[in-house]
Amino acid sequence: MSKRFLAIIAALAMLLFGVTTAALAATTTNPAAAPTGTHLQTGTIGCSVDPTTQLVSCTTFELAGVGNTNAEATLSTTYTATVQCRNRGGQIVEVKSQVKTVPVTTGSLEPKNGRLSVPALSSSPVPTAAQFEALATCPNGNWTKELLGGTITLSSFTYKLHFAGFTGDYITITGP
Repeated sequence: MSKRFLAIIAALAMLLFGVTTAALAATTTNPAAAPTGTHLQTGTIGCSVDPTTQLVSCTTFELAGVGNTNAEATLSTTYTATVQCRNRGGQIVEVKSQVKTVPVTTGSLEPKNGRLSVPALSSSPVPTAAQFEALATCPNGNWTKELLGGTITLSSFTYKLHFAGFTGDYITITGP
């Protein structure tokens, strides 16, 4: 087969997988949590997960009709992994460990002429084996903690856009 044909097949497979990954995220908007008349002006509201790195990326977009109301976008992720606890006799106990990363935020966004530009957000780095091991609890302090290879997984993410002075979030995206 030609290299070009294989490149086309690989690109189509990545496109299909990317669409599938993005389709698993659920997006909701709450008009009561924004100034009356708020609407999408440009861009696309959404988040996707890179299947290779497990990092979450949320798109940039612009809202119109927001008046002079500030807003803030936040992206929070949670990863899980399996840690093995091994005693000196070789007995193994599997323990689930969960790490919630530090949320990434845009900080306060100020509208201009009734339009609010919301920049892209990307998740912070995937937690390390040492972070998972530190959070795992073994049956005894003498047991050795070991991360089971290939078990670090993005278990959930939440993206929120919140307008100052409103109750609730205008946009909420959850996944994967």
